[in-house]
Amino acid sequence: MDPLEDVLSLTGATSHLSAGMSAGGAWAVRFEPPAGVKFNVVRRGACWLRVDGVPDPLRLHEGDCFLLTRPVAFTLASDLSLPTEPAGPLFTAAVDGVARAGQGDEVFLIGGAFSFTDRAQALLLDGLPPVIRVAAGTPEAATVRRAVAEIDAELQQDAAGARLVAEHLAVVMLVRILRLYLTRDAGHTSGWLAGLTDPTVATVLRRMHARPAHPWTVAELARSAAVSRSTLAARFKQVVGQGPLEYLTAWRVELAADRIRRGDDTVATIARDVGYGSESAFSVAFKRAIGLSPRAYRAAGARAEH
Repeated sequence: MDPLEDVLSLTGATSHLSAGMSAGGAWAVRFEPPAGVKFNVVRRGACWLRVDGVPDPLRLHEGDCFLLTRPVAFTLASDLSLPTEPAGPLFTAAVDGVARAGQGDEVFLIGGAFSFTDRAQALLLDGLPPVIRVAAGTPEAATVRRAVAEIDAELQQDAAGARLVAEHLAVVMLVRILRLYLTRDAGHTSGWLAGLTDPTVATVLRRMHARPAHPWTVAELARSAAVSRSTLAARFKQVVGQGPLEYLTAWRVELAADRIRRGDDTVATIARDVGYGSESAFSVAFKRAIGLSPRAYRAAGARAEH
């Protein structure tokens, strides 16, 4: 099993493409904090990106892409010293799917956002920096560039289902960016994401994700990774920030929370399927992690849908 695929599936990643933006001359556009993970790709020209709370602005060039993983405001501009105009009215007034800023069209960006379930922040986003940039000039970014080119091609044509295809391609782009980030910037990642870059920890993560209901012990997991029990415990704690069995408990709770949100299986059935011998033990673990009992969590989800 691929833990990254598991978590992305559990967080229900979907993409929503916004209007493109054409800009030229002197311009600066201020964007409000996005609801999800925001992305933009520079398809033509160059501009500056400044993200609130991030000390240094980034210079973006043609082919560059960035992911904004926190709900913070940001500015795109030809010159960051210019007064900004709000993005909202520009995009409301978009013509033929393109918002316009400044005078001219030297710069063109496409973008959108990824939305996730309510557990995504803890599962996926907390381990990432506020901004991930993929520079077009790097050889590792070739797969990301291909996904961007395919998105752009779909948006350019008027074929049936083109936008749906483009939105699915955007999710592919997200996976490729995360892979690239893990390969390139493993030292800046925390939590289970960091574990994917460590050979020993990654082996154990795959074992637990493949059989989450199995009654794993640290000794059995250590044997699967060909290391001693003490080595695994220390290494897992150092990389992931918690012990292997603590991680397993948290993952079982996430699997159970997903089942509770999406289906109508009994709590007892779900408890058994994720590896708990009793409903009461499962309920204690679930409430400790989520803050609600399984039944209260299901009731809260039902209320949210109405």
